[in-house]
Parts: sequence; structure tokens; C-alpha cells
Amino acid sequence: MLRALARSARRQCRFSSSDAPNRVLPAPRLDYRHIAENVVYKTTNAQNRKAPIDHDAIQSVARAYTEFKTISSALNSQRNARSAVGERIRHSAKENDAPAKEAAMAEALTIKEEIARLEAELASVEETLLSLALAIPNDTHPSSPLGPESAAVELSSHGPNPIPATPTRDHVAIGRQLGLLDLESAATVTGNSWYYLTNEAALLEMALVNYALSVAIRHGFIPVMTPDVARSEIVRACGFQPRDHADQAYHLAGTSQDLVLCGTAEIPLAGMFANKIYQDTGLPLKVVGVGHAFRAEAGARGKDTHGLYRVHQFTKVELFAVTTQEQSEKMMEDMTSIQTSILSGLGFPFRVLDMPTEELGASAYRKYDMEAWMPGRGAWGEVSSLSNCTDFQARRLHIRYRGAVQPDHPSPTTFAHTLNGTAAAIPRLIVALLENGATFDDEEKLTGIALPSILRPFWVGADTKGYIQWQ
Repeated sequence: MLRALARSARRQCRFSSSDAPNRVLPAPRLDYRHIAENVVYKTTNAQNRKAPIDHDAIQSVARAYTEFKTISSALNSQRNARSAVGERIRHSAKENDAPAKEAAMAEALTIKEEIARLEAELASVEETLLSLALAIPNDTHPSSPLGPESAAVELSSHGPNPIPATPTRDHVAIGRQLGLLDLESAATVTGNSWYYLTNEAALLEMALVNYALSVAIRHGFIPVMTPDVARSEIVRACGFQPRDHADQAYHLAGTSQDLVLCGTAEIPLAGMFANKIYQDTGLPLKVVGVGHAFRAEAGARGKDTHGLYRVHQFTKVELFAVTTQEQSEKMMEDMTSIQTSILSGLGFPFRVLDMPTEELGASAYRKYDMEAWMPGRGAWGEVSSLSNCTDFQARRLHIRYRGAVQPDHPSPTTFAHTLNGTAAAIPRLIVALLENGATFDDEEKLTGIALPSILRPFWVGADTKGYIQWQ
């Protein structure tokens, strides 16, 4: 039964000890004891989050952990017996007691065979235990709301009053009329849910990237240009497990390694800190990365596929932090403040939501979303998010820290906490800016776009067409 559950878990998380020959990281170090001692909470938590695991998966972890401890104890006993028999062999040889030596050597052979059997059994149980435990989601913050997306709690609202919803403010229509967007050519070249940004929209992307970077750097984040490709091992270690079991990643064919296009710069940023030990006095570590996000599932859900809202590739500026276990909740509020500052400067209405359990990814302990009002869509749309992953990623990536070093008494290592948040998801910011910033004359004819003056220092070139209004 445990083996069948383990096979199911491996299909879900696609990460087990059978991957060892291709690994660049040690096997994840999960807290099996904590899981086994909190079966009821862990089971309820997984149910609240609609985690894609079997109903008795966590109880199976507890059973596998008990089996693991039993075999480990028996193995240790046999190893101790081997040492004792070895001493008897040496003693009998010294005393020239041939019968005693022969008996001891026969016993040693039996013990050797038993040790080999127990080691093989322990390795099998350990693989089962790892596969089962890897599918369990992170714990949940006690303040996180229970339920689906509709149960989200609004923490704050910002900006001007929302403009009434109207199709005249649709960003696709505005973009086409002003020559900012070419979806047709992109459909020919690559397919649906791909796009070209042209003219001032291309300049707007660059201005938004540099604006978001400038705010993050001002708050002590170190700028990083990340690779857009990562080993699938690193992707899995970050906790990306699709809820519907559909593959959301683009895999690179024809390479000697198992590489994927990153769905977010969070992945290569987290990988920067993998398998490293830091001094607690050097934490938190804060980086801001610029990368391209690739989402194979864009449009697959049959909703929100209009224009730039849900696309296969987009530029994204990402905040990432590594903290001690005591620092992470404060860091989450600090990062929220940075995100709020970035969005406030752009001048459109937005709100901050505490996301409910069914909206939490496997790695998130708590998650905030920032939604902008998009009058052309007639709805609020997510433009930013922030997650505290506690030690979920660190246990898989081996990101650790230690306290003050004492002479002759090295401090034990502790798994760090990691946080990630969006500083700027460019296409959706462009949607919000176009739909809120479009200007019309008395006859409801589109006359231009009002953009926040905070972007002007980052603007390249001149507005030769004269329809950009800085406010």
C-alpha cells in the first residue's frame, strides 16, 4: 500500500531518490517527525488547501516513518553486533582458539547478510517516505482565510476611485488604435497568447522595469539579471506542483540536461542560494531579479485570455529574500510596503488581499495578492503577489544558516526562510495603465494615454506622435 501511494506521490511531485544520478543537490531534508506527530493538522491543512494528494497520504507518511525508525533501530543493532563479533574474531585469533574463531566468522557472515538486507529495505522505505512527504504542502498561517478565491480578505485599498467599467477602455482596442500592440503577427509567428509590444508600449515596458528596479534597489535589494532556464530539479525544489497535474512548463528538447524555461524569476533567484550556509548576522539577503516568465498553460483554462492579461511569455521583475526563521513575517510586511509603493506611483486603483487556503501554492505559508482595477475588463486583476514560504523551499534547496560560532563548538545549522514577490509583471501593468489612463474627447473618441510622471525619468526617446500625457 505504501509503495502504491509513493508511486502516486512521485507522479505528482516528480522528485524522488531515483533522480539521484542526475542531481546537483543533496536529497531534500524534510521533517518527518513533525509530520508524523501532527497527522490531524497536516491532513486538515492539505484538505483546506485542496492539495492534490491521496486522502490518507499523511497517515501513510506516519506509518512509513514508524517503519523507517524500526528498520533503522534493527540495523544499528546488527552493526553493533558486527563490531562485537569482530572483536571476538580478533580475540580468538590472538588466543589461537580456532573453533571460537570459526564460530565467530560464521556469525559475522550471517550478520553481514542481515545488514545488507536491512540496508536495502531501509533505502526502499526511505525513498517511499521522501516521495510521500514531498507531496505535502506547507503549513498555513493561522490568519489566512479558509476557502476558495472568493474568501480572500481585503487588507487595504489604494489610489483613486475606480472608473466605471466600459468596453471603450479595453486595452486591446486602445493598443490597436494607437499602434501599441500586434497580436495578429504574434499569432502567425508563435501562436495564440503571444504578442508584440510596439512603439510607445515597448518603451513603456522598459520604463516599468527600470522604475520597479529603482524602488527595490532603494530598499536595499541587490539587482540580478537571471537565467531564464533552470534544471527541473531546481524548479521542483521551489515547490512548483500544478494543481491539475497538467505540465505548466516548457521543457527544452535536445539537451543533455533536463532543463525548463522558468515560469518566474523566483526559481533562478532561489537557486542562487542553494546548498549554502550563511551566518545569521548576514541575513536577511535581498535580491531583485529581471527575467522572462514562461507559462505553457496560458489560455488553457478558457478564461482571462483576452489580449495581454494571460500570456505565454512576459517580462517580470521579482523580489526574493532569504531570512532567519524569526525575520520572515516582518520581511513579508516590508516587501508588501515596497510593492505598495511601486503600484501607488503608477496612479491606478488597487487593493491588497490576504489570499485564502485554496489559492495557496504548495510552498506558500501565507500569500498576499495585489489587484488593479481594469475598467476595460470590468474587473479587478492580479498584478502582483507575495508569498512567505518559510522553510519549505530551503529544506529542498539546502539553504541554511548558523548562529555565532563558539570555539570548539560549531553552531548547528538551521533552515532559512524564503520569500518571493512580484515587483512588476509588465503586461498586466500595461493593461491597467492603458485602461485607466486612456483619454477621450467629448465625442468619446480616443485622444491619448495619460501616464504617471514617475515613469518619465525612465522613458527612452520622445513621444513623436504626441498622445502621451504625463501626469
